[in-house]
Amino acid sequence: MHDVHPAGVETPTPDEILQVGLGFWASKALLSAVELGVFTALGVDRLDGEALRELVGLHPRGSRDFLDALTALGFLERDDRCVPARYSNTPATAAFLDRNQPTYVGGLLEMANDRLYPFWAHLTDALKTGQMQNETKAMGGTLWDVLDSDPDRLERFMRAMAGIQLGNFHALANRFPFDQHRNVTDVGGGAADLSIVLANRHPHLHCTSFDTPSVTALAARAVDDAGLSNRVTAAAGDMFTDPLPAADVITMCNVLHDWDLDRRGRLIAAAHAALVDGGALLIVENLVDDERRHSAFGLLMSLNMLIETAGGFGATGADLQAWCLANGFTSVTVEPLSGPTMLAVARK
Repeated sequence: MHDVHPAGVETPTPDEILQVGLGFWASKALLSAVELGVFTALGVDRLDGEALRELVGLHPRGSRDFLDALTALGFLERDDRCVPARYSNTPATAAFLDRNQPTYVGGLLEMANDRLYPFWAHLTDALKTGQMQNETKAMGGTLWDVLDSDPDRLERFMRAMAGIQLGNFHALANRFPFDQHRNVTDVGGGAADLSIVLANRHPHLHCTSFDTPSVTALAARAVDDAGLSNRVTAAAGDMFTDPLPAADVITMCNVLHDWDLDRRGRLIAAAHAALVDGGALLIVENLVDDERRHSAFGLLMSLNMLIETAGGFGATGADLQAWCLANGFTSVTVEPLSGPTMLAVARK
């Protein structure tokens, strides 16, 4: 930002620098509010500050500043006509941060609070060494090895992934012409969230959620709970060594960004081999813009892959097009899907 003087000369101000540099203040306030269950506590009724403080276990010192900071940031509303004033959720926090709502996306923020927030403190180390900065520093192996070793950690991670992607899944279910196809294989399907969304939205579809054995166990349970075991299969395997289940449509949602260039090529080639003629590979990713100067979210997500994975990074739409064409696909289109997420459609 700039101040404009009478002579028309703009002088720089530090406003934006300070806002971004101290942005972790606002971020941690929101993450702590999710951890404490503030938005869930307000899911039933408005509460005054003292009642809310006691309900979520806040110390008197700082509680008023904390709640009013959340109000100033736009995450709470406060009705000063009441004495004492009463706090309530905003429409957005009521929908997305109340744990009792089916639209809850706070699982991702819970993971950010538990894992990503402390790991990002070591971004400088990651930039200097190129090495992961997550649990693998102490435990060795890959992130997937760490998750597989702890069922509770794995389930929390899958909930977080579902939280960030559920909106994309519904957008994809409505965007792509699944009515022209009979079956779908979701590679790296996690807890079968996309398969369940697709099966509910398109009753003619048969879906296969393909992932590692430990993840597939979670998927099978979710499919049973959804009453879709007759149309959704949870299949276990290794996406790099086993053939992918054949299908009319293969989906990869936030999968490619976990891997280095060689493994991305292998996954795309495996998808091409598993698709019927006329089939489509759907890639859902938070992409970097082709000029690499506008999509801050995509670039920061790429840095998150630096912290979380051994070789992952963010791609551009042009990258995806080139990789798919090089592995046998005849056409590739890239278009916005939901928020910062893009959809690439590669046709065989």
